[in-house]
Amino acid sequence: MNSIKSDFQDLIKFLVIYHSRKTKLLATNFELFKDKTVILLMHRRGKFQTHVWHTSMIGLASVGILTSGVFGGNSLVASTFPGMVDQDPRLIQTFDPNAAGISLNNLIDMKTLISSKPRSEVIEYEVKPGETLSQIASKFGVSNDTVKWANDITDINSVKPGQKIKILPVSGVSHKVSSGDTLESVAKKYSADSQAILDFPFNDIPDDFKLKVGQVLIVPDGQPPEIKFPVIRRIQPQYLAQGPSSPTFSAPGGGNFIWPTVTSGLSQYFAWYHPGIDLPNRNAPAVVASDGGVVTVAGWPDNFGYGNRVMIDHGNGYISLYAHLSNIYVSSGQTVSRGQTIGQMGSTGRSTGTHLHFEIRFKGIAINPLSILH
Repeated sequence: MNSIKSDFQDLIKFLVIYHSRKTKLLATNFELFKDKTVILLMHRRGKFQTHVWHTSMIGLASVGILTSGVFGGNSLVASTFPGMVDQDPRLIQTFDPNAAGISLNNLIDMKTLISSKPRSEVIEYEVKPGETLSQIASKFGVSNDTVKWANDITDINSVKPGQKIKILPVSGVSHKVSSGDTLESVAKKYSADSQAILDFPFNDIPDDFKLKVGQVLIVPDGQPPEIKFPVIRRIQPQYLAQGPSSPTFSAPGGGNFIWPTVTSGLSQYFAWYHPGIDLPNRNAPAVVASDGGVVTVAGWPDNFGYGNRVMIDHGNGYISLYAHLSNIYVSSGQTVSRGQTIGQMGSTGRSTGTHLHFEIRFKGIAINPLSILH
């Protein structure tokens, strides 16, 4: 009996000593780990501080955006935020007043076309199974010839799945500048308009128009010099500015816009990178107000860009702009009538030749003048 009791006491004593040592060892190891962790964190706290701060701010901003309803159609913030529109106004090819709930009797048969996001450079695209050249061209909003010229394709049926082809950002050709190239020589080589090359925003052409050897230019609506057959271009009818029989102005503009000058055609059309139309004429004829209104700008306020210009507020949400003028015959604050002479066509500002750059804006959004001119 005494032997069993003694054995039991020894067992208890052993367990107490065992667990005591294990607990002490665990505590010691924990303290060592803690000390090393503290030293590590203290040593690198500056390294992680920026990351922790940025992550926290991004997280807070994300929660704020998701809970505020900025992206919701019925959100107060979304509906009242200044300048909020459904799409980038530069991407509007023609003007649809009904899209904004507007009803104007003078605007007929107009559709809104949405193009893809503007691209600044040539990209490489891998042909997918079943795709044709025309489908690819349509997908990127360029002409079939543009894809053919960029990839030296002679047979449109030769495009195969997996093949990588170059896609330009707009219809036309690309050109790598060589020594001696000028804006005019490049335009002439590709039967294009030099003003269109200058206006393409990603060509990065300085105000002195000097080209850098090696830079790649996008030539909108250009064609390779070896192409002998005529390229089908958009119709370029004769336009003549016509004013009312009586020059008397009685009310703000009514949305009836007339052609602002005499031109033999259009040298450049409305595009996301060119929010107006260019009307050339080497004879530099007079420029008239496309509709009646009040002159808000008359001069060259920024010393570049549009050059001498006139802007007219028509009092109904419309504003028209007449740029690159050689002379201006009106002043800011003056009331003008439809057809009244406001200036002379010229080539001031970023211009490569005598022409009128004409824009129409509705509530701050540039629209295609061809959709509403009479």
